[in-house]
Amino acid sequence: MAAALAAAALLGLIGFFTNLFYYGRLSVSFASPAGNGLGLAAIAIPVAGGLVVGLMARYGSDRIRGHGIPEALESVLVHRSRISPRVTVLKPVSAAISIGTGGPFGAEGPIIMTGGSLGSVLGQGLSVSAAERKTLLVAGAAAGMAATFNTPVAAVLIAVELLLFEWRPRSLIPVGVATVVATVVRWPILGAGPIFPLVGGLPVDASILLQAALLGLVVGALATVLTWSVYAFEDLYRRLPIHWMWWPAIGGILIGVGGVIDPRVLGVGYGTIDLVLVGGLGLAAVALLLATKAVVWSASLGSGTSGGVLAPLLMVGASAGFLIGSRLPAGSPALWALIGLGAILGGTMRVPFTGVLFALELTNDWAVLVPLFVASLAAFGLTVFSMRRSILTEKISRRRVHVAREYAVDPLEVLPVRAVMHTEIVLAEADLPIGEVARLTPTSESRFVAYPLIADGGRTVGFVSRAQIVGYLQGGGDPERPVSTLSGGLSGAVAPDHPLRVAAAALAEGDVESLPVIDPDDPGRVIGLVAREDLFTARVLALQDELHRDRILRVSWPAARAPAISNRRASARGPKRPPHPSSPGSTDATSGEPARGS
Repeated sequence: MAAALAAAALLGLIGFFTNLFYYGRLSVSFASPAGNGLGLAAIAIPVAGGLVVGLMARYGSDRIRGHGIPEALESVLVHRSRISPRVTVLKPVSAAISIGTGGPFGAEGPIIMTGGSLGSVLGQGLSVSAAERKTLLVAGAAAGMAATFNTPVAAVLIAVELLLFEWRPRSLIPVGVATVVATVVRWPILGAGPIFPLVGGLPVDASILLQAALLGLVVGALATVLTWSVYAFEDLYRRLPIHWMWWPAIGGILIGVGGVIDPRVLGVGYGTIDLVLVGGLGLAAVALLLATKAVVWSASLGSGTSGGVLAPLLMVGASAGFLIGSRLPAGSPALWALIGLGAILGGTMRVPFTGVLFALELTNDWAVLVPLFVASLAAFGLTVFSMRRSILTEKISRRRVHVAREYAVDPLEVLPVRAVMHTEIVLAEADLPIGEVARLTPTSESRFVAYPLIADGGRTVGFVSRAQIVGYLQGGGDPERPVSTLSGGLSGAVAPDHPLRVAAAALAEGDVESLPVIDPDDPGRVIGLVAREDLFTARVLALQDELHRDRILRVSWPAARAPAISNRRASARGPKRPPHPSSPGSTDATSGEPARGS
């Protein structure tokens, strides 16, 4: 609820500053800067806004710089989901000033950061773990996005693809509940319908899907160019011999000039996106909009000002889809604009599923689901090969923070304990001296020997590993002490069918080198040992599955029958050479058994 109210407040602030600077009136109603009649004087407005944002960043908090999502990512990865309460106030105000003075940004990035900071501050005020605080941060961020765009499901999906780094009920359910509540709170304040309602139809056949794939590839190339241009401008600003505080003001000059060329590039541009989607602009106007918006947005975002990326990407993607769709034989340019809108999110932000669902929730036009998915997947695939990182992760990567964006099941979750456990068992009486137990296996070279400790009656009362005994004796311990003094009982014991994740958690929780593996049918009987090193063995096995290639099924062709050779001629050739061990059907020369590798 708090995130929804913050989203409504941010949109009201954007309207307030837009009305104040461009129209000289006091109002919080949403207005577009495109209708101003200031002429060349309008260039000064984004310059003033950039100067204010630069001052706020330098003397308030430099965490307000940027478009919000990378900063939220960095908070999760580096700062244990802790965000300063100061950012909760400064981020939306700076974003409202930046966008309200013509900045070509969206409100979603700042509200994601604002909602995330609200969740983080709440988590810092409660006694919770870092993982639970992360859930609160992401719930606030997703709720803010859902309240801004009325897209609760896409908000959850983008949280999973960008911020959570997991798919677990403990985080998915709270985030889902937060987005639904934020959406319900939004309805009486900002409206319940889709932002860009469309009613259209696109016959889906093989040719349509091929055209969608083509559009996706072109949009993916455009996403690559956009990402490159943003960071090229950022590198250019870094070469300037002035403090970064002045960079947003310089970017404001470019915004002002772009606004003179095409006023539609100013502000969030929701109305302009709607015009493109319904076919309300001509080809020349859309082409000018695309070129101007791309340059102005890249130049201003690279300056480090405060603003989001979603709304500008929606405008650029829709414009590109409209222009390409005008050359495609099927459908209308407006419908292809919708597909381009979703595809550019899949390519630029590397969130193909979010791109599809986000576009559908924005427009409620589910008839284009399959072509939209094909285009988004094509754009995503192209950018995977053309860019090392997305526009979101490149920023924090430059701060030497690694972001994992490829999700897979952990090998420790898949492999059972029995796959790596050691089964060399030596029974020892619990009251035997440590030195005597150490002599029970004089010929064993393995460190991984389990010593179940047996008491009177044959009960297993403890467990000691060979590594524990060797470490104790090498450290100068008394060899006459009873071996039971080294045992912690059977606490933390695991069963052979447990996933290695359970063993890893028990090893970490007990801070021990090894654990006993017990018989699931007889919990008092130790049948093996699992050590910390075995967790690495699981990684090696998983890597072998990834890299080792072999052919399971082989096609055997009947060999051509060679002419018979007389014994005399065969003897003249000398002794027969044995077949190569790696050749199919070869046998071991000594045993006559099939050779290894056959």
